[in-house]
Amino acid sequence: MSGSRTTDGNRATPDGALWAFFRSWSGGVTPARTADHVEDRLITAMQSARTVLGLLAAVWLIASYPLSGGGQQFILGKLLELAFSCAILAVGSITGITVFLIASTPDRRRDFAGRLRRPVSAALLLAAGPTCIWLSIAALKGDLVDGEDLKNLFATVTGPGIICTVLAFLALAVGWLAALAVLLGSSVYTLLATYACVFTCFMARDVHRLLPALISPLLVWSLLAFQVFNGPDVAAPPEVLYTFMLGGPLSVTALSVWEVRRLRARHGITLRTALGH
Repeated sequence: MSGSRTTDGNRATPDGALWAFFRSWSGGVTPARTADHVEDRLITAMQSARTVLGLLAAVWLIASYPLSGGGQQFILGKLLELAFSCAILAVGSITGITVFLIASTPDRRRDFAGRLRRPVSAALLLAAGPTCIWLSIAALKGDLVDGEDLKNLFATVTGPGIICTVLAFLALAVGWLAALAVLLGSSVYTLLATYACVFTCFMARDVHRLLPALISPLLVWSLLAFQVFNGPDVAAPPEVLYTFMLGGPLSVTALSVWEVRRLRARHGITLRTALGH
């Protein structure tokens, strides 16, 4: 979770489809290369390996043990977990970026402020999805426009009678179909945008290379607390269940610590130099 995938030249990184999707909505402009914008293939490979191992472990756990609840409850729980992850990362990213801006020197502060376009765009684009969902549901329920309003509107043009009634009905039918299409499209968009925001830590890497590694442990330990509070997904023995639950946070934290140390040792990137001190 700690690394955000970017493109290096014309070479796409492993999550190219989702990343290309999100880049197309955020302008697709790669930030200017600076001393703290580095590409380390070993870090990327380690992050990819941890993600694959985590997914394989999750699939094995679900395949080996029965679900604690029904399939619908499991899916709803995962959607809720994704929304919770997004909220935690939003708070963590805003806090981390704010701390960087406040604690840095004036020159670095102006530099960081100039890199905020894509993180802000990510947040705004994510908010657009739930907004469209809310508007489409309101339209389907008739809270925005009802048949009587449309009938009165058309009556001002055609006069009262069957014609304005038919026109109102056709307008309602077209509007209902359009609202349903928007609801389906915005639901898929929201899921993709939420996953992209979580996977890229709201593009915090665009502000500074260290931020994803610093924010990711906050996410995984918060998710552990959420899972403990929400209950396990599968009916597995305690030793298996808690090994799996602790494995994610411990591995992500260890990888984040290693990433910070490698960035310092191989690329000279430290928190002190990041802040300009």
